[in-house]
Amino acid sequence: MDNRRLQAAGSWHAAARLVAALMPFIVFALLYDSMRYYPNYLFGEIDIRGIYEAERNLFGIGAGAARLTPNEWWAQHTTVPADVAAGIFYLGWVPLPVAFGIWLCVSGRRREALRFSCAFLFINIVGFIGYYIHPAAPPWYVAKYGFEPIFDTGGDTAGLAGFDNIIGMPLFASIYAGNANVFAAVPSLHAAYCPVACFYALRFRQVKWAIALAVFSVGIWWTAVYTGHHYTIDVLLGIATAIVGVAAYELLLRHCHCIAHAMDVYAQKFVV
Repeated sequence: MDNRRLQAAGSWHAAARLVAALMPFIVFALLYDSMRYYPNYLFGEIDIRGIYEAERNLFGIGAGAARLTPNEWWAQHTTVPADVAAGIFYLGWVPLPVAFGIWLCVSGRRREALRFSCAFLFINIVGFIGYYIHPAAPPWYVAKYGFEPIFDTGGDTAGLAGFDNIIGMPLFASIYAGNANVFAAVPSLHAAYCPVACFYALRFRQVKWAIALAVFSVGIWWTAVYTGHHYTIDVLLGIATAIVGVAAYELLLRHCHCIAHAMDVYAQKFVV
């Protein structure tokens, strides 16, 4: 009985340390969900036509009145293999970085897991600030509703409906039904998460993880445009958010000793 109790206590302690190391992911989820109560369109005008015209001018395909945004072009050139690939890539946008964090924990690298998960949270905070500075509609919104703002608009699977149809179940429909903020398209944090995880995989010399995360990064960038969930502009700004955010986070840890000390104390008390 004593051995069982010791084993149970050890399992509970290990689980508690894993949760502590990955707590920033939980904070991220709570912050994201809170946006439904304080939508960004209450704080600024929604960019609907402007970003569409910018995308069409910068990255449009064709000429004159027939010029299409990349989203519109892809909508006319969908295929079953592309729909399947898009669904697989988009399913990894958050689960894959979270899985990387869990793997770091279970492999005994909880301090590294904490550093990565805090970076993930920091990137999200930067991105959320961008959402409120510049509310913007995604491409599917323009395709479905035009250029007039409809504030109570729900989420939409857009091009990911093809994947749902193929597997015969409303997987993405159920995910996007709970979208906390339709007008949070700039920057595309879909485009940021896997690159951030890839950077830390390289930093921690986890080559296999880095390769997988790099592949998913490129796949998600393509999927975001292919399915009409983001413009190319959104994706590029998401990549920039990842680069600038990681650089700023690492500089803060290096030069702001109070933050580094607080993280070290937290790690020593709850994680290691």
